[in-house]
Amino acid sequence: MVQRSPVGLLLIAVGVLLVIVGVLVWLGALSWFGRLPGDIRVERPGFRFYAPIVSMLLLSLLLTVIAAFIRRFWP
Repeated sequence: MVQRSPVGLLLIAVGVLLVIVGVLVWLGALSWFGRLPGDIRVERPGFRFYAPIVSMLLLSLLLTVIAAFIRRFWP
């Protein structure tokens, strides 16, 4: 009998999640990400500055919820 590693299962889950996000980006379903109110964008001739503050806060919140879920229910 082969013993399965929980790390292997986690890597598979992360890979599937990356494929799903990649398909959503490719289809344009996430085109709103990076253009939320609160994201700073300054464009002038010869100069471009972009700081996606709200988008990164949203991503941080999502990753925190996922990490808490994994910590709570992972064996």
